Amino acid sequence: MASCLIVDSGSTKTDWCYLRKGEKPVYITTSGINPYIQDKEDIAAMLVKEIPVTEVQKKVDSIIYYGAGAASKEKQTILKSILSNHFSVENIEVNSDLMAAAKALCGDTKGIVSILGTGSASCYYDGKKIKEQQPSLGYLAGDEGSGNYIGKRILQYYAYGTFDDELKVGFEMRFGSDIRAIINNLYHSPYPNRYLASFVPLLHENRGYYMVENIIEDCINEFFHHSLLKYRQSWKKPLYFSGSIAYGFKDVIESLCHQYELELGLVVKSPMEGLVKYYSDQL
Repeated sequence: MASCLIVDSGSTKTDWCYLRKGEKPVYITTSGINPYIQDKEDIAAMLVKEIPVTEVQKKVDSIIYYGAGAASKEKQTILKSILSNHFSVENIEVNSDLMAAAKALCGDTKGIVSILGTGSASCYYDGKKIKEQQPSLGYLAGDEGSGNYIGKRILQYYAYGTFDDELKVGFEMRFGSDIRAIINNLYHSPYPNRYLASFVPLLHENRGYYMVENIIEDCINEFFHHSLLKYRQSWKKPLYFSGSIAYGFKDVIESLCHQYELELGLVVKSPMEGLVKYYSDQL
């Protein structure tokens, strides 16, 4: 393998890295890809618009794709077809975003691996394969601890009049005060999970408020309760995290690990750096 295109896709954004032996990596960022909330035509149209194929990219030997919603054989087949048509490449490997995080964070060691981004997921990784995984109920019924899940709580606090005046004003400055318009946007958005996750910066800007801290801690604690504490290996192996929520609220994760007497490993915003190192060694 002389060259490859590494893809790490979440529901909000997708990171691409073109690797060729002896050359510097080339990075591109596009909109997110998730075959559970986008159909084949939408994904293909996004690729045409945001990552037009160049002569250099046509010379890619293989594509290594990791993404949200890409764990099942059915979705992997769909994604392979889309990528093959767009890039004219036959050698394509598709796997879940959890496997990307596991390889990037754990390498060949064992650990509990979690993603806290727009959505959430977790697994036990044995250094080679994902051996155990808590079921994911997706953005409608699950995704505890994710940007989507936290966004729902923020909207509830605003709509139900729970926020104090300063947080209420902060919300309205960002998203307006017409709750009917906000609900209309939510229920008519093509990507409601992204829309809800867009509320999260309000919390970043107001750390220290007890209501803000309560939302963050309660939502991430629910992820621990419903997911991480279900693995018997959580008390034997380190916990690794990837994703914007995990990285942005690392202090809360550290506190919860201490509370539950769990060992915290690495926390990164994106697994791409680890993936680039992993595959660069194979070129």
